[in-house]
Amino acid sequence: MADRAKGVNSEAAEELSRPTTIGVEAYISEDYARAERDKLWRRVWQQVGRVEELPEVGSYLTYDILDDSIIVVRTGSDESGGFHAHHNVCMHRGRRLIDTPEGAKNACARTRKSFVCGFHGWTYGLDGVCTHIRERQDWQQALTPDNTHLRPVRVDTWGGWLWINMDPDCEPLADYLFPAAKILDPFGCENMRYKWRKWVEFDCNWKVALEAFNETYHVYTTHPEFNKFGEFKGWAKAQGKHSHIGYDAPKDMEATKSKIRLGIGADPRVSTAQMQVYTMEETNATTTQTLVNAAKRLVDELPEGTPADKVLEHWLTSARRDDEARGVMWPTIPADILGQAGTAWQIFPNFQIGQGLTSALCYGARPHPSYNPDKCIFEVSVFELYPKGEEPQTEWEYTPVGDPRWRSVLPQDFSNMAAVQQGMKSLGFPGTKPNPYRERSTVNLHYQLSRYMGTGEPQELSGKEHPPA
Repeated sequence: MADRAKGVNSEAAEELSRPTTIGVEAYISEDYARAERDKLWRRVWQQVGRVEELPEVGSYLTYDILDDSIIVVRTGSDESGGFHAHHNVCMHRGRRLIDTPEGAKNACARTRKSFVCGFHGWTYGLDGVCTHIRERQDWQQALTPDNTHLRPVRVDTWGGWLWINMDPDCEPLADYLFPAAKILDPFGCENMRYKWRKWVEFDCNWKVALEAFNETYHVYTTHPEFNKFGEFKGWAKAQGKHSHIGYDAPKDMEATKSKIRLGIGADPRVSTAQMQVYTMEETNATTTQTLVNAAKRLVDELPEGTPADKVLEHWLTSARRDDEARGVMWPTIPADILGQAGTAWQIFPNFQIGQGLTSALCYGARPHPSYNPDKCIFEVSVFELYPKGEEPQTEWEYTPVGDPRWRSVLPQDFSNMAAVQQGMKSLGFPGTKPNPYRERSTVNLHYQLSRYMGTGEPQELSGKEHPPA
């Protein structure tokens, strides 16, 4: 992964990886899809929900991944590590303890004192201990804590999210998330709350869905409306198991100022406001109303000809002041962290955090429970900093492709997914050829997958590839 390209005439030559190709097995093979259960999903840390979804002891949620269903329940305070996780299955006859309501993404409820199986009434405490078995004496003392208590699952928290791992011997979450957590911690994602959250089923593999968002190379073609605000050269870097992406700072602007995209038209005061308004209206994400309002005032508050970096400085200072007045405190992020952070992190294997100063746009993808490699479950969640007590009440909403609630930008990404999945199966397509600068996140994803799956490692791209005769 770390090999650099040689003989490349480019200012970014030292940043280029060797060109590689990725075979299609991981996207279209049914055998590969089935093997993921044991080789991948039962061995990795997975984000399953938010801490604030479980506000009191007895609050719980479920998370389903292929054949496995996990219950996460609050059993105490955050400071005491107050969460337990168990396999969502009664130890008597194998019935799931908690059913997912029809049409819902998962089950989520409050103030449960115990889990009672709907089949024969076996009862479990929040800690997974089996507390009641009708006619227990019939088993003649063969029932023990080892064979009646719910099977535990590792659970931990970071960034305000709940994480589980079914492997009892897994590495600690803090080690697993390095170095992503170190860079993202100053952004204070744990202080943000849902603005909206939607989920949908796509006709593509879960990797195809994620890879529609883990690089910036597609923006110029897939989202042409943004081009009028200036072309922003994007990069991608591998960070251990994880990856991150961002935009190169515009010429003569410090790298630390490339986190917020500033419109770089003839008049940055005007183009910044136009870009912010468009982003809010067509995505309802990656910005806030405070930033939009502050951008709209730029033309009145700054003289024509103000340099772009001064426009950016004034805009952010003004927005920060507006937020502080309403009780929203921006995080203090060291300059070196801001320069490294980029715009989004891909947490292996299936979660992306697009961190902002006061908001975040996150994506998650899971395989379809049918094991059909041509389908997946996809989740989009937007977070924002709110004054205490003013955060909106939200739920996961199933929002099919074509629903106007997606607005216009995300559907542009969605439009590529099924077409890519079908194209992967073509006799004329031997494998993908990711951009060695902008799409290294995709290469790293498959490199990391190959370490778990034992197949599919990206291969060096030669110039001798020919379509089959």
